Amino acid sequence: MRPAKFFSFAFLGLFFLASGVNAGQLVKNDTGFDYSSGSGIVRLQVHCENTIRVIHSPVAKIPDLKSFTVISPADRTVEWSLEEADDAVILATDSLYARLDKADGSVSFNDRAGNVLLAELPAGTQITSASQAGYCISQSFKADPKEALYGLGQQPDRPFLNNAGTSVLLQQQNGKVSVPVLLSSKGYMLLWDNPAVTQVDLGVNPGVNSWQSQAGQAVDYYFMYGPAPDQAVAQYRRLTGGVPMFAHWTWGFWQCKERYASQEEILGILAQYRQRQIPIDGIIQDWQYWRPGQWGSHEFDPVRFPDPAALVRTVHDSNAHIIISVWPRFDVDTNNCKELEAAGALYPELYDNVYPAGKGRWYDAFNPAGRRLYGRMLNERLASLGFDGWWADGCEAELGGKWGQMNHLQSAAGPGAQVYNAYPLMHTTAIAEGHKSYMPDKRVFILARSAYAGQQRNGVVTWSGDIKGRWEVLASQVSAGLNFCATGIPYWNTDIGGFFGGEPSNPGYGELFTRWFQFGTFCPMFRVHGTGAGKELWRFSQSTTDILVKYNHLRYRLLPYIYSVAWQVTSNDYTMMRPLVMDFYQDEKVLNISDQFMFGPALMVNPVVTPKTAVRKVYLPDKVGWYDFWTGQYYEGGKEIEADCPIDTIPLLVRSGSVVPMGPVVQYAREQVSEPIELRIYPGADGSFTLYSDEGDNYNYEKGLYSIINLQWHDQAQTLTFGQRQGDYPGMAAAIQFRVVIAGSGKACGLEPVAQPDKEVIYDGSELTVAF
Repeated sequence: MRPAKFFSFAFLGLFFLASGVNAGQLVKNDTGFDYSSGSGIVRLQVHCENTIRVIHSPVAKIPDLKSFTVISPADRTVEWSLEEADDAVILATDSLYARLDKADGSVSFNDRAGNVLLAELPAGTQITSASQAGYCISQSFKADPKEALYGLGQQPDRPFLNNAGTSVLLQQQNGKVSVPVLLSSKGYMLLWDNPAVTQVDLGVNPGVNSWQSQAGQAVDYYFMYGPAPDQAVAQYRRLTGGVPMFAHWTWGFWQCKERYASQEEILGILAQYRQRQIPIDGIIQDWQYWRPGQWGSHEFDPVRFPDPAALVRTVHDSNAHIIISVWPRFDVDTNNCKELEAAGALYPELYDNVYPAGKGRWYDAFNPAGRRLYGRMLNERLASLGFDGWWADGCEAELGGKWGQMNHLQSAAGPGAQVYNAYPLMHTTAIAEGHKSYMPDKRVFILARSAYAGQQRNGVVTWSGDIKGRWEVLASQVSAGLNFCATGIPYWNTDIGGFFGGEPSNPGYGELFTRWFQFGTFCPMFRVHGTGAGKELWRFSQSTTDILVKYNHLRYRLLPYIYSVAWQVTSNDYTMMRPLVMDFYQDEKVLNISDQFMFGPALMVNPVVTPKTAVRKVYLPDKVGWYDFWTGQYYEGGKEIEADCPIDTIPLLVRSGSVVPMGPVVQYAREQVSEPIELRIYPGADGSFTLYSDEGDNYNYEKGLYSIINLQWHDQAQTLTFGQRQGDYPGMAAAIQFRVVIAGSGKACGLEPVAQPDKEVIYDGSELTVAF
């Protein structure tokens, strides 16, 4: 450990006024300090240079605060400094400092220039009403009227992105994913490390932002400073865990339905895709593949699914993959239910008439033995058949749809009221750990209906739940996905077309589905789902099907770009689906834009979320140029344009300086074809891109078996440099053929490959500079 230093902060313009302060005791330690007074104790802990933890305890000793979310210890090598003045204690790192006011115990955070980033209100800490579930925990901060606030997970029916001026109840429900993390336009994140049901009010009361949790032992939160949003996200993932790579095939197109009722039906759907030459990589077996009364048995109804192993083999032989719906619920007559009960890993029967008592039990995912049993059960019954991943349904936990019921249960980790929102994190932990134990050479892939802070480390993409197929829902889904990704959990998707409602033969629904499909093309997971009539792409009118197939093809052409961006998520804590504030936080005009976002570093996506719309307004962020992907037309940034959007077009802009790799249209992600990679260069600024590749579906990338090629565009010189290839892996091509094109008006634009490239390059792994 490096010792704390003591020095004056006069150069920062701080003035300490010693008047009427409470007498207290300051105790230094190797990561920060405790300050105790008659009203309790406050702890400030340096977790790393840009992250400080704050605890307010109502008793003289800090309780043992177990975190489900935070998994990394404090870095004891970080240099920090401490000063005690008459009225305050100041803790500083090279990036920020925190000030504790001795008079009231309030804490504030400043950058090194002295600008206030976040400040607790005097007397803003309220810890009251001790009960079996602990205390009611509340903390109030000063609200800055100019600050925009993003995150808090995915909240329904909110077609806006900035949460300032609103209230959110963080309580897991179907369609309401509660993650207690905020991203500020000032460049910091706040992790409220309390999984109880929590009310968050952001400026609803003038001048006050408050968090109030129904249960807990102390106020416990982490302040993480960027100053760039991506840097703040990196601090969050350092605390809570990184993001593993998904398999290459997961980035293709997915088809599912509630539900394919037989082995014959699901194979027939896949066969239709192949016969029609519509690319597809994944298909999903939804629930009720079991016999009546055997929910949770993980056994198939032998009449409808006579040979599930053959089902999986046929899917694989068709160059596709299949995941399967699993629940944390067990009918009482199943062997799995009985085994979990014997281990003491089931919740009691508290269900209403939706799932009557005696008909189903839910396992306690906070119980370590329960998690191990659950993971083993999935793998013995389903992974052994060859299934490629998991659809974790009902993982809020649903408990029969009676939200709030867990508050009255006792979990293995303590009262249900204290742990409520963390259930999906622990449930997906059980699935991920079981998968890695039983299938160590197949990357974890979990599609989950809910999430909690830290869940990114489990290999999960969250979907937005059972939503309705309506225009206003589509509009809300855009902002919901962006707010979810702003919590530092990068992978999210939506039921394209909505789960409830929608008939492909209805022209009005065909329009809605088309716009939703266009939006879904640029979500991390590209997936159609719904109840009722099947929504396979060929069931719509021919004109609609043609548009859907166009965007399906675009997704596959973008796979080299998407997979490389996924590597940046894993290796550099990047975010794929990005609110504009993440890239353009110095442009105040983007702070309240809810219906535009970046998909990776190059593409700005502008979904159409209203019917019969041929033109929509698009704001072009400042200090960068923009190209229309479809026409190549160039625009200066810092202004609003009227973008054409006939039904076959989603406005898609490309940032100047971008290098965008595009592959051929293939029928599945790993199809081996001889066509070259097309590199589209969008001039007007210097730019770069790192092209990533690996074996596609194992963990060898963690051992360094992968390849990266750094591509650098030098705008003034009009040269593209291919850096020396770094790394290799089994099966890597010795040489890669590139077709390089410079985008412009009417050139290198749209879906189709360019017939006449500006340069053709055979790259053998050596550094190479090409002039234009």
